Amino acid sequence: MKLKKTPMRFQRLKGTRDILPEEIGKWQAAEAVIHQVMARFGFSEIRTPIFEETELFARGIGQLTDIVSKEMYTFADRGDKSLTLRPELTAGVVRAYIENNLGKKQPVNKLYYLGPTFRQENPQAGRLRQFHQFGAEIFGSPDPAADVEAITLSIGIYRAFQLDRFVVKLNSVGDAVCREPYKNTLREYLRPRLNHLCQTCQQRFEKNPLRILDCKEESCRGETAAAPKLFESLCADCSRHFARVRELLTAAGITYDLDFRLVRGLDYYTRTAYEIVSDQLGAQDALCGGGRYDLLVEELGGAPTPAVGFAAGVERLMMVLEKIAWQPALKPAPAVFMAPLGEAATAWAVQIAQQLRLQGLAVEMDLLSRGLKAQLREANRQQARFAVIVGDNELQNQHATVRDLPNSLQSEVAFADLISYLQQSMQSRGS
Repeated sequence: MKLKKTPMRFQRLKGTRDILPEEIGKWQAAEAVIHQVMARFGFSEIRTPIFEETELFARGIGQLTDIVSKEMYTFADRGDKSLTLRPELTAGVVRAYIENNLGKKQPVNKLYYLGPTFRQENPQAGRLRQFHQFGAEIFGSPDPAADVEAITLSIGIYRAFQLDRFVVKLNSVGDAVCREPYKNTLREYLRPRLNHLCQTCQQRFEKNPLRILDCKEESCRGETAAAPKLFESLCADCSRHFARVRELLTAAGITYDLDFRLVRGLDYYTRTAYEIVSDQLGAQDALCGGGRYDLLVEELGGAPTPAVGFAAGVERLMMVLEKIAWQPALKPAPAVFMAPLGEAATAWAVQIAQQLRLQGLAVEMDLLSRGLKAQLREANRQQARFAVIVGDNELQNQHATVRDLPNSLQSEVAFADLISYLQQSMQSRGS
């Protein structure tokens, strides 16, 4: 006796989610807003591969960061080359900028992106293992005005959604001239307090003491509350740059809070660092973050190129939009619902539906061979403007029954006139 196999039931992997049809409309509408604001600021979209050589991220993000050391999805291809699903998009965009010689085509490149990213971390609200990022990069300008352009662009996107409960946090992490001496100063301050820091921060003490400042553990925050502030220890050039950024933000009407703890989690930042945070997100309160990274292009093999940008999570944006009950334009109702009765009528309806769609009208059609009452119920559920009813009698007479559903009116229209009749009827009703 042959045993019947039990069908397997698969479930989505931990840290991933399905975006279902009933919610995808909001995602598409939110993405459309992002595209519109990016275009308004003069940014052009770039799309890079979802996986890259592992070394690109190791060099670009930093070997000692949590992302590279703990969170990347890395695998070997058939040629035994180490590849990684992108944990963020800036490194890939920089690689594309260098490889395609974009800097030679124009002095300043303003690029933006929107797509999925991957990090193997502990899933929680607003933080998944497959998540979506949007962001922007400006290559070629060392001017503080570029920093402010990136900040105002990110603010402009959130304001386009009528979001107002957010705070801009600002800091300067200096450059190689002033940051290394500051690290030594910070170590001297922390050394007698080392035993009071969490285990992770004790490990960071020698390798990356700046990250101790943004630790969320209460014990660590207490020990660093009176720590020397990096923005008070900047070299002359970094100090002038930071002062100008603040001056231009004020000129643009942007309020901000200075935050000495803001160092960002990526090693490539220099000078300006900022975050936009919202109290509507809970513990993971950052909507977006970014700053200047003048050394990254050279680090990845390009010519020395100043750069500044930001990245933001789409999932976190959607969480906030849910809390403010943001309602985008709904999916447009179909203009026409084809209601054929019988096989011959279905063949005719398929032909007419194709012609109407090529003319730009949204057309739905019954795919279950249901009776007329069931089809009309479905047409009303979908809020169609017209139902086109065709059965054997209509085929014989070469006339379709057209029902104006919202107004409960019905007309007989010759097949030869049907397409123009529907087009003119939709135009006259402003649809």
